[in-house]
Amino acid sequence: MNIQRISELERKYALESLDGQFETHNNYRFVTRLEKTFAEKTGTKHAVAFVNGTATLHTALEACGVGIGDEVIVPPLTMSSTSLAVLMANAVPVFADVDEKTFLITAEEIEKKVTEKTKAVIIVSLYGLMPDMDAIMAVAKKYGLVVIEDDAQCFLGTYKGRKAGTIGDMGSFSFQASKHITSGEGGMVTTDNDDYALQLRRISGLGYGSITMKKARITKDDIQDPAYERHLELGWNYRMSDVAGAVALAQTERMEELVACRMEAGRILEGAMEGCEWLIPQYTPSECVHAYWAVTARIVHPKASWYDFRRKFMELGGDGIYAAWKLSYLEPAFRNKSFLGREKLMEGYTYEEGLCPVAEMLQPQLLQFKTNYWDTAEAEAQAEILKKTIRYFDGI
Repeated sequence: MNIQRISELERKYALESLDGQFETHNNYRFVTRLEKTFAEKTGTKHAVAFVNGTATLHTALEACGVGIGDEVIVPPLTMSSTSLAVLMANAVPVFADVDEKTFLITAEEIEKKVTEKTKAVIIVSLYGLMPDMDAIMAVAKKYGLVVIEDDAQCFLGTYKGRKAGTIGDMGSFSFQASKHITSGEGGMVTTDNDDYALQLRRISGLGYGSITMKKARITKDDIQDPAYERHLELGWNYRMSDVAGAVALAQTERMEELVACRMEAGRILEGAMEGCEWLIPQYTPSECVHAYWAVTARIVHPKASWYDFRRKFMELGGDGIYAAWKLSYLEPAFRNKSFLGREKLMEGYTYEEGLCPVAEMLQPQLLQFKTNYWDTAEAEAQAEILKKTIRYFDGI
């Protein structure tokens, strides 16, 4: 494959949006089209656009009633926005461990962390792979928990034939620059629940009372009425701009080819590791289709370190290797409980080593190889460099 990440379609839509001069009757038309198209592509009833993929998670939590003192179970092995969104909702992140082979949160570990304060679970489809959703949904049903999918890295990934964003109560997607599709920044929440959809719109739109599931903006008739009461409830200004919506619409219309290109790169890079006993890629269960936001593997070489491998890979011409994020609860903000005044909510909670032993073992071992090669030949070249790197360390 050889495609453009940003094509003439994105440029065309962006210019059309700008040509509208941001006048009220023109503004938000591309976001409206984006939401409709995204819902169709994912097979969900509703899709609500946001300014970024952290605002999506925060609003999803608020929409389902998570609030002060509630607990939300999250994985520690992911970008910390997942748990930061819980703090933004004035709730407490409770960390559940992950599976050694898939690197994903499990139903068993979630159930261990359920208490009378637990209100919701955020699962993460890490690197493009969905966890065992049937088992997780069964635990959620048993305890009456809301399940939010953090699918920022999992566009068009599937579990037992069902797409990411369609199994939990809500699905959160990110359009940040590194993701499968992008508008520079942006995000989307999908849901089949009418009540959640309405709350998502209202909370992301400053709590305006005239906002409905189909009406995402107040009108001139609203604001030119001196008797108009704007704010039905507390809300945030998390709305996506129409220019971003124009770019995201074009990317959504091209979603299949953009995702397919990264999936092909992922398969090529993962294939280069075949037969290597000390480089262990993320395990993909047979019931899942991996979206390959990244190709990730554990290094367990008896003599070579993570840093040794990365150094040699780059010496041979490799593009570089990313590390897995430091576990969220081991970041300074959590260790020191520096939560902008929310420290009072965390009384009795301790964030320290030992909370999630499997995640703590995995994190320093994980090598993340990027897949955003829009020409398959580039991925093949990187795969050859990866093979040379492996052969070098096989000889040590």
